[in-house]
Amino acid sequence: MYIPKHFAETDVARMQALMRAHPLATLVSHGPDGLNANHIPWLLANDATPYGTLQGHVARANQLWKTGNVAGEVLVVFQGDESYISPSGYATKAEHGKVVPTWNYAVVHAYGELRVIDDPVWVFAQISALTAANEAALPQPWAVTDAPADYIEKMLGAIVGLEITITRLLGKWKLSQNQPPANQTSLIRALAGTPMGELIRQQQQQ
Repeated sequence: MYIPKHFAETDVARMQALMRAHPLATLVSHGPDGLNANHIPWLLANDATPYGTLQGHVARANQLWKTGNVAGEVLVVFQGDESYISPSGYATKAEHGKVVPTWNYAVVHAYGELRVIDDPVWVFAQISALTAANEAALPQPWAVTDAPADYIEKMLGAIVGLEITITRLLGKWKLSQNQPPANQTSLIRALAGTPMGELIRQQQQQ
């Protein structure tokens, strides 16, 4: 990923927060048929590793997990908030008009080796934890154990667990850091009430 210095994010905690807030990520792997991309909701496990461990699952029918279908390192791309940036939001538009559109975004790339876990006990724990994390904010959170046990057992048989111990993280927060402060401030006003407006405000205060 191309990362100009002013867009580089190195704070592991901030990158992990984005991963937890946007758990559906793209797993990019390389196998016998070339590049392969799968869209998987991940749980970032709390462990003692420097960058964390990703845990997920795929359908048993997905060839990804079969032996020999993944070679070497894999990449998981987490896409955070993003927004088109109109030149109309820049204060300097009225001064000289030398402005062009762009796109702001925050992304994290996580690297590691994929491990397949074909164990219903592990998979049950993984889907239970993933469900709990995503149901927590709901007024009446649903739990895996709310469904009939025989139904869950059948569903578990149709999926396989995946785990990636993250060996490196790359973060890119492209939030108008290359613009003069006046343009950053005017963008915050133009994007007030949106996630991107808040992200630019937070970035400006760092």
